[in-house]
Amino acid sequence: MKIFLDDERSPPDGWRLVRWPDEAIELLKHGEVEEISLDHDLGDDHRGTGYDVVLWIEESVATEGFSPPRIKVHSANVSARIKMEAGVASIEKMIARRPRKRVEKGEKGSGLKGVLPKP
Repeated sequence: MKIFLDDERSPPDGWRLVRWPDEAIELLKHGEVEEISLDHDLGDDHRGTGYDVVLWIEESVATEGFSPPRIKVHSANVSARIKMEAGVASIEKMIARRPRKRVEKGEKGSGLKGVLPKP
């Protein structure tokens, strides 16, 4: 599933529109999201921003070993975009530092060759 978090724009074909961070986070928790695209300003800062989703992903990767989807930022708010992209870069660095395990032929998951991050 591809998630598009925005309060004004329509999602691209094949993407599911969500309006609030808590909706996006709930879908991420179920582990079926392959890609997420985030706006920052959602019209009601009390309900959260796209940056709140980045922070949730970052914390979940750091503390729970969460495997995040591909993350894009499509916000027009330049300063918020920079902050969100810095969070995405931090997430990518944490993923890159995860210990790797070798998948042997015949092992579960052996459809992917080489080295895979531990779940």
